[in-house]
Amino acid sequence: MGLILLEALLALVILLGIVWWTMFQGRSKGELPPQDAPRDPH
Repeated sequence: MGLILLEALLALVILLGIVWWTMFQGRSKGELPPQDAPRDPH
C-alpha cells in the first residue's frame, strides 16, 4: 500500500514539474514582456 502511495506522489510531482516548466519556459521572471499600445499611423 505504501509503495502505491509513493508512486502516486511521484507521478503528481512529475506532473506538476512538467506544468511548471511549460508555463514559465522562456519568460524572464515568469512574466510576459509588456505590450505597447497600438499606434494610429495618422
